[in-house]
Amino acid sequence: MSDDKGQVRTDFRDAVNMTGRELERWLGTDESKSVGASGNGGESVGHESGRRIVELLGTKADQFTDDDYAHMRKVVGYVHRHLAQRPSEEDIEDSRWRYSLMNWGHDPLKG
Repeated sequence: MSDDKGQVRTDFRDAVNMTGRELERWLGTDESKSVGASGNGGESVGHESGRRIVELLGTKADQFTDDDYAHMRKVVGYVHRHLAQRPSEEDIEDSRWRYSLMNWGHDPLKG
């Protein structure tokens, strides 16, 4: 993955195909909260990442910190790895796989 900040932003925009508003709405659903691993029984890693992605989507490029770029790289890596694990089932609309991706800002059903 690139260390070039412009490329990181481009990769992030390509991986995150949901708007901040769409993602924020999604994170409020029971389906969103039903997936993902959490270390302490609380909020899942993906759900927490989704909240951070909403913040990033509302941040201007010249205001990103090194930590923001690190999180964008993490999001891109997760989305790419998870897409490669697409389940064989035909109906993914209500799948945990899709729900997990959506927590990370990517809806695989979006064109």
